[in-house]
Amino acid sequence: MSFADATIKRLPGPLRPYAEQHHELIKFAIVGATTFVIDLTIFFTLKLTVLEPKPVTAKIIAGIVAVIASYILNREWSFRDRGGRERHHEALLFFGVSGVGVLLSMAPLWVSSYVLMLRVPMVSLATENIADFLSAYILGNLLQMAFRFWAFRRFVFPEEFARNPEKALESTLTGGGIAEALEDEYELRHPMPDSGNVTPMRQSRKRARRQLGDSSDPRVSKTS
Repeated sequence: MSFADATIKRLPGPLRPYAEQHHELIKFAIVGATTFVIDLTIFFTLKLTVLEPKPVTAKIIAGIVAVIASYILNREWSFRDRGGRERHHEALLFFGVSGVGVLLSMAPLWVSSYVLMLRVPMVSLATENIADFLSAYILGNLLQMAFRFWAFRRFVFPEEFARNPEKALESTLTGGGIAEALEDEYELRHPMPDSGNVTPMRQSRKRARRQLGDSSDPRVSKTS
């Protein structure tokens, strides 16, 4: 059981269903916090040691390492069941989306500085610093996070169960469990000749089981 799953199970009853429904978002947020710490740690380590006179270079290195860590953690944990693209195509889209996210995160700071003019001498130094913090680190990061989460699910990892067909089968059976039971009961009461006709639901279940190599389910017969 992963850290996120264990945390969700410890939540109060009313919150648990919501957390389980949005478990990808929770994992994505945890990865974001982790990569933020990685970025911050590497930046200040380099800035205070070997790259003391070159803070921009230190920030670039820290940012690159953080983005690579973000890709690995999101692919192997946050969206571990998702996929649908070749690895190199997936990585290229990931870094492209991350680049757009960085630009979006700067938008609130630009508005604060050049539209609202919250700069010295228009405002006090304290007001400027507070405005910069809120716009760059709060609004900017929230905007970036929302965009990246949407874009990762929509473009980078588009297929929900591409890397976990077992969960795809479980989802299919769970989602159609009641209809399946009624369908089975109807077939028992009204047996049909071997005409090869199957319902769309059964076609979907048979196709999923065939992908798993499971031909032992007694409900799936040649005449169903």
